[in-house]
Amino acid sequence: MDVKVENLDHLGIVAGIIDEIGIVELIDEQVGQHSQQKVSTGQAVKAMILNGLGFVSAPLYLYADFFQGKATEHLLGAGITAEMLNDDLLGRTLDRIYDGGMEQIFSLTAMAAYEKFGLQSQSYHLDSTSISVQGAYESEEEEKEKVVNEEKPEEKDNDRTEGQEESSPQPIKITYGYSRDRRPDLKQFMVDMICSGDGGVPLALNLGNGNQSDQEVFAQRIVAFREQWDFEGLFVADSALYSEESLRKLGSLQWLTRVPLTLKQAQELVEELSQEAFQSCEREGYRWASVDSEYAQIPQRWLVFESEKSRSQALKTLEKKLKKTEAQALRQAKQLAKVEFECHDDALKQGQQLGKNWQYYQVQSVEVEVKSHHGKRGRPKTTEQPQRVTYHVKVEVVLNEEAVAKAQRKAGRFILATNVLDEQELGVEELLSRYKQQQYSERGWRFLKDPLFFTSSVFLKTPQRIMVLAMVMALALMVYTLAQRQLRQALLLTEHTVPDQRKRPTQTPTIRWIFQCFQSIHVLWLEGRKLISNLSDFHLNVLRLLGPPCQKYYCLL
Repeated sequence: MDVKVENLDHLGIVAGIIDEIGIVELIDEQVGQHSQQKVSTGQAVKAMILNGLGFVSAPLYLYADFFQGKATEHLLGAGITAEMLNDDLLGRTLDRIYDGGMEQIFSLTAMAAYEKFGLQSQSYHLDSTSISVQGAYESEEEEKEKVVNEEKPEEKDNDRTEGQEESSPQPIKITYGYSRDRRPDLKQFMVDMICSGDGGVPLALNLGNGNQSDQEVFAQRIVAFREQWDFEGLFVADSALYSEESLRKLGSLQWLTRVPLTLKQAQELVEELSQEAFQSCEREGYRWASVDSEYAQIPQRWLVFESEKSRSQALKTLEKKLKKTEAQALRQAKQLAKVEFECHDDALKQGQQLGKNWQYYQVQSVEVEVKSHHGKRGRPKTTEQPQRVTYHVKVEVVLNEEAVAKAQRKAGRFILATNVLDEQELGVEELLSRYKQQQYSERGWRFLKDPLFFTSSVFLKTPQRIMVLAMVMALALMVYTLAQRQLRQALLLTEHTVPDQRKRPTQTPTIRWIFQCFQSIHVLWLEGRKLISNLSDFHLNVLRLLGPPCQKYYCLL
């Protein structure tokens, strides 16, 4: 009997969402296909997304190995085998996408996903992160440029026409910068994305140099996105957006952002605002106070929130810090007391300056003691003059109650600012809820940087290929978030639940948990017939909710 078993697991869900978006067709239409290509560029990208969402820690240099034993032909198309999906194909794919316009490809894909999945977002969330790489990219590229310039100086300005230079994508500069990965020893590049408030789906992707500053680019990213998509919405970002220059660039666009407490006005507000100024909030654990502001000559609302949970934690941290700083202050006072000064004024001055840099303690009083030194031991005679006189400082250290009171008032407080002045249009509860959706972007970064994803394999030879790989990573996140959103919406609409990790019913499962539940699903070839094994009622219910594109890969249609 002719029997063959291949692993399918959750990859049929991934492939179904890819098909529903139309990623393969969009890429092939944009890039084109050579007559001798056995695997189209779109199919290769689909394979890369399957690899990236395989969650088996198989980096891209194990690309072909990942598909060994998988239902490769079933997932990717007739005639495609694991051996075809090698590192040479990967490199050619990345090069073709870069040359074919990776920014346009991602934009077209995001627009298709927005339309086909019926995204209804009222807010858009911008955030950024750094991704570290191995290798000395900058020095390699500079050396290549130097060689080219030395060998062909006359061609330096004649390789491209002016119009071509403007339309051609510019590779990012991989260099050192502030590392979100806490790896300052590695070079990096920056990635920023705008995600929908409806499910956290990536809609815009931008890549930047490793030393790029969020403050310099956030406003222009939002403006460019608004011009391209041409619809209204509230733009949400972290405190990197809040500067005079950035807010002016946004013009009439509606925005919501966190006010950095490095701003003097904000610092004074959270420290001085009394407890009586706050009102209770419908969201449990929060209180709020409203203050009008015209920072950067822009009328806006500042909402000061106080989080009970954050306040409790901050007060515990403050208590520990007070004990630590008290010990440091007393130690410094004791050390100063041992110092010998030659004159009274020097000793007094040092004592008065001792607490200048203390945050929560201060010098209450300073005494200068005089000590006479004689040449021999024992009690000196009353008529005997000392050989020298030294002055010693004695200081009294006390708690700076005003500084502590400010820190206690500040604990757990943060400020959100918006130029939406009408509370009927954007109330306090909705404003806080919209800002909390910023976690979609943050979760996306955690997803992309998970050791089980393939960002650990950012080892490619050129910045151009790394840029395209980052785009593929964003496409994988798009597929992941769309699958999760679709399942959650279907559960809510049908009033059904699925069991979570603790076997409790839920309508908001993570798609990663669902992926784990689909392990050990196989494609069984039995004498030419294709069957799916190990499908339980749970699997069938999930696939019914996800729809026909996913059901197709489990032979349910």
